[in-house]
Amino acid sequence: MNITLQNIGRRFNRDWIFKGIDYTFNSGQAYAILGPNGSGKSTLLQVLNASLTPSVGTINFNFQDKPVEIDRVFTHLSLAAPYLELIEEFTLNEMVDFHFKFKQYKPGINKKELIGLLNLAKSENKLIRYFSSGMKQRLKLILAFCADTPMLMLDEPTSNLDNQGVDWYLSLVQQFAQDRLTIVCSNQEHEYGFCTHRLSISNYKS
Repeated sequence: MNITLQNIGRRFNRDWIFKGIDYTFNSGQAYAILGPNGSGKSTLLQVLNASLTPSVGTINFNFQDKPVEIDRVFTHLSLAAPYLELIEEFTLNEMVDFHFKFKQYKPGINKKELIGLLNLAKSENKLIRYFSSGMKQRLKLILAFCADTPMLMLDEPTSNLDNQGVDWYLSLVQQFAQDRLTIVCSNQEHEYGFCTHRLSISNYKS
């Protein structure tokens, strides 16, 4: 999957969050979108995943050299972000089954393997509403990493994770982020240190 931005800008009311972005995100590469809290990282990510329309400019998506319509981008995407809600009335088992009605597992992964990677085998039938914030974050991440999509987008991926959780996140990166277009929004280097390309929001302020 490739994403090409031409003069992309987004504003709220009269205030520009960013503008004048000309950039190409290439398949199989890892990118970090950098900036302090409130700088517009998440807003840009929402433009990149087609859930938010830019105020100006053009965005094009291509997969295997064929254009992808805006309303089909989600089928190529896995996303983990603090503002994404889990269905708290579901058990862990039910949440995993529900998610993978819409996505395919990555090769070699099934529900048993996924729950094993989570280290939550004893919580399979526990309601998500009773999960800690760290357990919920791990679940969001594992669902994104283990779905067989060409794009992986991560917004503040280690939110609510302790040091052990950060190490676990980095192990998922090694296992499941290869050969995908990976985009990480962050201001913490341990989250994006593996990214070979960096885009700073501050370069696109008016």
